[in-house]
Amino acid sequence: MSHDTQLPHPQMPAPAAMRNGLGTAALILGIIGTLSGLIPLFFWLAGILGVIALILGLVGTGRVKRGEANNKGVAVTGTILGLASLVLSVVGAVITFTAVSDAVDEIDKSLKDTATTAPATPGGGSKGKTDQGKGQDKTKALAADETAAYDDGLEVTVTAPKAFTPDEFAVGHTEGNKAYKVTVTIENKGKKAFDTAGTLPNARAGKDGADAEMILGEKLDVAFEGSVLPGKKVTKTFAFDAPADAKVLTVEIEPGMGLAHDAAQWDLKIG
Repeated sequence: MSHDTQLPHPQMPAPAAMRNGLGTAALILGIIGTLSGLIPLFFWLAGILGVIALILGLVGTGRVKRGEANNKGVAVTGTILGLASLVLSVVGAVITFTAVSDAVDEIDKSLKDTATTAPATPGGGSKGKTDQGKGQDKTKALAADETAAYDDGLEVTVTAPKAFTPDEFAVGHTEGNKAYKVTVTIENKGKKAFDTAGTLPNARAGKDGADAEMILGEKLDVAFEGSVLPGKKVTKTFAFDAPADAKVLTVEIEPGMGLAHDAAQWDLKIG
């Protein structure tokens, strides 16, 4: 009597679960990043999400190639949207920074327009003063010891030039030319401290109006520095090299590099 022996059938291994999470995340972040990139002000968010979406999309695509995921279209789309987010981020940054730069330029221009230098006629031989923004004649330069006064209380005065002989260590003096010293005073009669950084005089002399080189030497200044508090003043001495036949030394000063004050000019008699 025979008996049929039935052998147990081997069980097939369960299929591995698909790892589609990274591709899906890349798609979601790519969509949000792209939408953020359409608003220039959110360029920073688009850039961050774009980088993450691009990385996740590339990793998700790699899983598809290895058979660990089956959402190739989702992963590829997420990668593309991540790249698009980065492009929009760069464009948004350019637009934003350009707009900010233009706004700053407009503010600087408006500040300059509030203060325009104009000379006043000296009275009784005393020091003259020109108030900016009051509509006086701006086509004439100031004379020695006259003051350029600005609406915010800042006042700049240049004295008459004095001839001197530079020492042997001085720089900027040409043999045959004449050297002159002028004293510049900045007085702050306003209510806020004034930063003098970048304030330095420029000069021209001679028939052709050529630049008069600044002379550097002992006890001579190069530029203003530091702040002038309300009610205080600062005085500096500068020297310039002028042709021997020059009759006028024109000195120009732009307080604070012209950020809020226009330049003023003084025609100083020499020779």
